[in-house]
Amino acid sequence: MSDLYLSRIRKWFLNSPPAEWALCRLREALIGALTQGPIPRHVAFEMDGNRRYARSHKIETIEGHHLGFEALARVLEICYKCGVKVVTVYAFSIENFNRPKYEVDGLMQLAKMKLEQLIQHGELLERYGASVRVLGQRDLMSADVLEVVDRAVATTKHNKTAILNICFPYTSREEITTAIRSTVEEYSTTPRPHSTPFSQSRITQKILSKQGDNTESLSSIRESSPSPPESRFDDTESISSSSATLHPDSPQLKSGAGQNVTIYPNAENITAETIDNHLYTAGCPPLDLFVRTSGVERLSDFMLWQCHQDTHIFFLKCFWPEFDLWHFLPVLLEWQRRQKQREQDEKPRRRVVRVKEA
Repeated sequence: MSDLYLSRIRKWFLNSPPAEWALCRLREALIGALTQGPIPRHVAFEMDGNRRYARSHKIETIEGHHLGFEALARVLEICYKCGVKVVTVYAFSIENFNRPKYEVDGLMQLAKMKLEQLIQHGELLERYGASVRVLGQRDLMSADVLEVVDRAVATTKHNKTAILNICFPYTSREEITTAIRSTVEEYSTTPRPHSTPFSQSRITQKILSKQGDNTESLSSIRESSPSPPESRFDDTESISSSSATLHPDSPQLKSGAGQNVTIYPNAENITAETIDNHLYTAGCPPLDLFVRTSGVERLSDFMLWQCHQDTHIFFLKCFWPEFDLWHFLPVLLEWQRRQKQREQDEKPRRRVVRVKEA
């Protein structure tokens, strides 16, 4: 009996109503069991292998991408049913513009069609309260695709329970560059108007208060440093209230007590969290789980900043159009096992800390 014949029998059996009913009940039971353990809040998928799947099955490349979008719908339902809050998918890399024009145009039209389906038949997103966000360089999209993108985002913006981030067109280095550029712009061109904190006489009094009540020194300093007519601050103000970085080239910078100056944020205060707040994924929880299909073991310029010390990365050998619960289930179970192991490893450390504190 040939492999092709066995494959057709298997496909016929799995598509029969009794088999579909049984598989549906089994999926529900497995997802219910998964929800009893910890669930990642943020999962990223690098949907790789559509073209190779098409070649191996002797179908058109664009049909492989179409099947990849169907796989995405399956995976989204699994994630949202389990309780995942944010799903981020790599739909189109900026580097993909180097592919043949017919394929690029086909991918753009496919993305447009699928987004339109989300708008017209958005039961999945509505059911789980998921909003769509399209992350990437908008200026690289054609006008007709951009119009559909904006409609998809506007239509789902009222959903607050979960998020679907579609990276399109995107590279992580471009995202990081944009975040750094906007951070520099904010810290160098956004003034914060304040007032000069002290008059000269107030500074003199504060210095002498540190040295004690020395009448002779106070008299000599007062004689050599006349006080301005009036001060904006009374004697109850603290010198510690004056901590700011002044931009030396500010056109608003003025001398004299009580005058307004332009105060800029201190660049020393820029942290990793500052960059986080300027990324496309700002506001999303940290990335817990990264999955790439097709057997390729590299990140390919996707979520480079978001991958941190606690991100678990899985490289699977199946092609993306084949990806379903049976491929995702072992990944989630392994992630849960690692989380429980981590909790157990941290318990002795907590006991040691409590003993030292006692």
